[in-house]
Amino acid sequence: MNQVQARPSFRGRLLFTLFMVGCAMSALVARGVDLQVLNKEFLQEEGTARYLREISIAAHRGSILDRHGQPLAVSTPVDSVWVEPRQFLTARSRWSELARVLGIPEQRLQEALQGREKREFVYIVRRIAPALAARVMALQIPGVSLQREYRRYYPAGEVTGHLLGFTNVDDVGLEGLELAYDNWLRGTPGSKRVIKDRLGHVVEDVERIEQPRPGRDLQLTIDRRLQYLAYRELLAAVKRHRAKGGSLVLLDARSAEVLAMVNQPAFNPNNRERLRGERYRNRAITDMFEPGSTMKPFTIATALQSGRYRPGTLIDTAPGYYKVGGHTVRDSRNYGRIDLSTIIQKSSNVGASKIALTLAPERIWQTFHRVGFGELAGDGFPGESSGVFSDYHTWSELERATLAFGYGVAVTPLQLARAYTVLAGDGRLRTVSVVKGQGEQPDVGPKVFSGRVLRQVRSMMERVVSGEGTGAKAAVPGYHVAGKTGTVRKPVAGGYSEDRYVALFAGMAPASDPRLVMVVVVDEPSGEEFYGGDVAAPVFARVMAGALRLLAIPPDALPGQGQQLAALAGQER
Repeated sequence: MNQVQARPSFRGRLLFTLFMVGCAMSALVARGVDLQVLNKEFLQEEGTARYLREISIAAHRGSILDRHGQPLAVSTPVDSVWVEPRQFLTARSRWSELARVLGIPEQRLQEALQGREKREFVYIVRRIAPALAARVMALQIPGVSLQREYRRYYPAGEVTGHLLGFTNVDDVGLEGLELAYDNWLRGTPGSKRVIKDRLGHVVEDVERIEQPRPGRDLQLTIDRRLQYLAYRELLAAVKRHRAKGGSLVLLDARSAEVLAMVNQPAFNPNNRERLRGERYRNRAITDMFEPGSTMKPFTIATALQSGRYRPGTLIDTAPGYYKVGGHTVRDSRNYGRIDLSTIIQKSSNVGASKIALTLAPERIWQTFHRVGFGELAGDGFPGESSGVFSDYHTWSELERATLAFGYGVAVTPLQLARAYTVLAGDGRLRTVSVVKGQGEQPDVGPKVFSGRVLRQVRSMMERVVSGEGTGAKAAVPGYHVAGKTGTVRKPVAGGYSEDRYVALFAGMAPASDPRLVMVVVVDEPSGEEFYGGDVAAPVFARVMAGALRLLAIPPDALPGQGQQLAALAGQER
């Protein structure tokens, strides 16, 4: 009886088990149909969202080259370390390994993720060397990946720092020509789809969505050889005279192209840590100063162009000073009656100011304006100053007198160099260019001085560099050199300083057919030597001698011939 009753119970359990297995199988089949047929697209999208990513492809920034194609700024490939916070947080125990390889405190990792836990992309370290990047990836830490980027490198370092400027961590120009031509140099990033593994590492490139477009190269008028030469000599002079700073600008006299532009103190754009922002500015285009006696050639040229004066016209400068508007204009000594050539040679303030007071203010203003004072000298220089040059309607008699020898007007080194190209060339003003090809443009202004006046003024300026002139130390063996010294007291509250000066020399060579124009400015030289002829002129001589040699410009003078020709030319009518 008990055995008969047990069989239905066993059969019932068996049927129940088979029913449950059948239900389970049906559920699995239904789930399979749901996953593979009904919700196939949704699941594919979810899977793709987890393993298929669209990432950016960095674009190469254009190089900056000198006039001969030598690199001045290049971009080199580097890697940046980034993490996907959600995955990276699961590997917290391995953070110390990553920090040790990168050489950073572990706390920096925590700070990088602070408040960014829900993001998908957080940088940890930017721009590391490929070898270090390989060590990072060898750790196989979840959520850690690399991003290929480019780092800007400046082969000349400090030598071109002020001119080129620099870029930021995202390769965007911040200073100098990097800023001025950022749109030209900067490339357009591309993008691609990749497959990533569970650790967030790229394991396969799927497709290229958009090709990156590299930036365009920028070729400058700068000659890297001359840039090095100018930098070396200016640095030596600033150190020798314990000066506050200095600038040097070298231009092609015919095209007004910048061949060299340097400043002191300098900075290295490859290493800007702990540098003050004031060191970044290009003083040759931003800092203004009163040009002092370097303005006298323009005063004399204006007088000659008026037709009222000739090189041999005598001016009475005795007794070495005179009163103007309640103030005294002085010379270093009493030169007596001297001609215009001697006014330039001896740098007579009395002679220059007396001439200026006989000329119409409008004529002086018009001439000085036509040689570029009071306006921007170039095109493409960020932060360039236009200087200070007031309207002649506001001039007092004293201002007319002091303007003749360079007080009451403010210029930049670049402006002064540009003005000297008018004297060195055909009497026309050209826009200064620093990018190759921009100098090939028509004259931008009318002829300021006649050819005869230009020859006369250049001859007078040759006498400045003679043995009896104020700029004898600017002489270059084998070449006629024409130039002018300047020593300017710096303005202070209530007047001018008695012990702070700016030493200047502006000139050109070869004087018989000028090819190069240079301006040297040394700010606040210390010690016994502070005159332009002692401080700035020797820098001019060394840089000009090297430049003439490097550019293979033939000599135009025999030994002892320069002074004789200058004396003869000074007698022209």
